[in-house]
Amino acid sequence: MFKSTTLSIPEVGPVPRHIAIIMDGNGRWARNRHLPRVAGHRKGADAVRSTVRGCAERGVEFLTVFAFSSENWRRPAEEVSFLMDLFVTALEQEVAKLHENGIRFRVIGELSRFEPRIQALIREAEALTAANTRLTLTVAANYGGRWDLMQAVERMLATRPELARGFSEHDLGAHLAMNYAPEPDLFIRTGGEQRISNFLLWQLAYTELYFTDTLWPDFDAAALERAIQSYRQRERRFGRTSEQLIDEVAPRLPRLAGKG
Repeated sequence: MFKSTTLSIPEVGPVPRHIAIIMDGNGRWARNRHLPRVAGHRKGADAVRSTVRGCAERGVEFLTVFAFSSENWRRPAEEVSFLMDLFVTALEQEVAKLHENGIRFRVIGELSRFEPRIQALIREAEALTAANTRLTLTVAANYGGRWDLMQAVERMLATRPELARGFSEHDLGAHLAMNYAPEPDLFIRTGGEQRISNFLLWQLAYTELYFTDTLWPDFDAAALERAIQSYRQRERRFGRTSEQLIDEVAPRLPRLAGKG
């Protein structure tokens, strides 16, 4: 299990190790073009492929996308049905390509609500790609941050009931849905909204947030690069002061005394 950013300080590089994305704006993209909402979701699937490719090429190790929240069941039945069909199509047609490119595939969320066919395809996809290491693509489906915390507590206490008297971040973190990944370095939300909408509530504690008006179907390689460039300009202090960061970096700089 990876360490918590509230308990330790991770190494920070120019490329985010883990990017998490809320893919917002499919419906508005379609409406702007006088198309049905489902056309936006179909076009959004192309943006997912582009983003996976862009992250792999840049050396990002983990990409997590919010595909369907636990609250999205409230949407019109026709749209939900289309999203489920799109999910099946992606599982049937895209997983083999991910595997060929060394990408590991995972799904987090309360999967029992999905029909058996979807659950079986998810298990098959995860098993096929389990040993891949180039990039881990996680799809959050029927996922909610509050659900994640509640299920983690339930699993923890079922395994170690004595922790009901008291437990640590480490104890709980081991049972979170994404205990196999470091906390996100960069969170991206497209579509102009500026909230995290019950996504990775625990994991985003020290994540850099990036909001863009770009609608998800229009999120391309250039948009991904802009988000990463914004990340590179951030000063990630993890509770420390700027002066402490300077003192930390100074010993690593080349010694210039006596030269020139």
